[in-house]
Amino acid sequence: MSIDYSSLVLPYVRPSELDRHDVAHRPVIVVGAGPVGLTVAIDLARYGTPVLLVDEDDKLAQGSRAICFAKRSLEIWDRLGCGEAITARGVSWQVGKVYFGDGLVYRFDLLPEPGHHRPAFVNLQQYAVEGMLYEHALSEPAIEMRFRQRVVAVEPRDDGVTVTIETPDGTYRLYCDYLVACDGSRSPVRAFLGLETRGQVFRDRFLIADVRMTRDLPAERRFWFDPPFHPHGSALMHRQPDNVWRLDFQLGWDADPVVERQPERVMPRVRAMVGDDVDFELVWCSVYTFACTRMAHFRHGRVLFAGDAAHGVSPFGARGANSGVEDAANLAWKLHYVLRGDAPASLLDSYGCEREPAADENIRHSTRSADFLTPKSEMSRTFRDAVLGLARNHPFARRLVNSGRLSTASTLADSPLNTPDRDAFAGAMTPGAAAADAPVAHDARDDWLLRHLGGRFVALQFANGADAHGEPIALQGLRVEALVMNAAANATANALVDREGVAFARYDAKPGTTYLFRPDQHVCARWRSFDRHAIGAAVARATGH
Repeated sequence: MSIDYSSLVLPYVRPSELDRHDVAHRPVIVVGAGPVGLTVAIDLARYGTPVLLVDEDDKLAQGSRAICFAKRSLEIWDRLGCGEAITARGVSWQVGKVYFGDGLVYRFDLLPEPGHHRPAFVNLQQYAVEGMLYEHALSEPAIEMRFRQRVVAVEPRDDGVTVTIETPDGTYRLYCDYLVACDGSRSPVRAFLGLETRGQVFRDRFLIADVRMTRDLPAERRFWFDPPFHPHGSALMHRQPDNVWRLDFQLGWDADPVVERQPERVMPRVRAMVGDDVDFELVWCSVYTFACTRMAHFRHGRVLFAGDAAHGVSPFGARGANSGVEDAANLAWKLHYVLRGDAPASLLDSYGCEREPAADENIRHSTRSADFLTPKSEMSRTFRDAVLGLARNHPFARRLVNSGRLSTASTLADSPLNTPDRDAFAGAMTPGAAAADAPVAHDARDDWLLRHLGGRFVALQFANGADAHGEPIALQGLRVEALVMNAAANATANALVDREGVAFARYDAKPGTTYLFRPDQHVCARWRSFDRHAIGAAVARATGH
């Protein structure tokens, strides 16, 4: 029987620091035990960095909140050892449908090609994701978690940060080398430092309603413009586990958010959508306003911000939690390398250089979604409706339809950690791209490429069965794992085998082609031949030397 994470109470333990007179030290303190904070903590712990995670609450997310978790987030959690459980519990999907009025405009497939381990998306309530990450964190000896521990003061210095924490039994202070703020859109840590987010609030409101009902419908994303059951607005339907469905309704700017979330207002809207013959139960509802904001900088000395504490976007497109998980993966390995002395502190500047443009990309997509969903004039509404009409029969018009551009992995194209190409390549696996998965074989068993990447630098050489460099490379004190990928016809011992040719194709590889991957599975360099000196220079660049 699966655990009901919605009612899980997390344990409070009286901290020993209340009985000490000195200020104890921690390498890293993470504030906030949502999906982003838990991911940062688990990732740091798996690298071997001790981390203290604190949260002012003792419960998981209230209500479903985020529900759509993207392929890239699942791949990151795979690397941390919990992706399989999250995927198995959720509802996998890849097809979306767009309606105008009562007619289907078109359908789209977010993962049309085979040969991927993870689905395009998994729908799972945020509290379930948090609960599963929490359980996984319990198995990591380098993580200490404290709940009902509220940060009430932050004092940054050049050499660390002093944090004051309030508990039911009193207040104590801790000192850390780095503080990671994952404490949400109203981040207290951000407020303590006098920092703010800036951006745009859109003049529209939306109702989210989670209802429990039995519907014999496939797991697809359904989006309506101006449907007969909700005229002059838009609506969205997603399937979740346990017969729970996420329904969204566009309300307009004049809607009263307090009134609209009352059951007597919500139930008729749901009834109009699902029909008179469907029994349903209202599980949770909320009203939100479109907003796209971010901090100017995500690093402030020894304090780093991630997830909603650093940036915020509208729910359409599932870009909030997923971009936060990418923040976590980007930051954790850099903190570990800096604390271990394998990289200068300036490497942490690259966290902002990489994730701030990624946040801007998400904000651009969300802003364009808001503009399409909420026309600013009668003329723009006429244009939008004309686009929807054309999209039924003309594929070119479908590129203009925007019901929320769905989250995809960020390509860190302009990162200072990338080594520019010196050889000609085709395809998407450019320096800065998140590595694409592919089915492979290893030791005569079916496997996946991404299981062999991550957690350290990896040099992957595509080979013909001979002249391959499969021994680890020691560079500037860092161990670079060397892997060999053989074509099926030339398999050799200990090599990965590309039985179907998918990996060679996705990486535009020929015998000799070599890719260098960062610990977070992003490509940082590639060459047409194995070059130990070039690999060393690329590792030095990727670690901020």
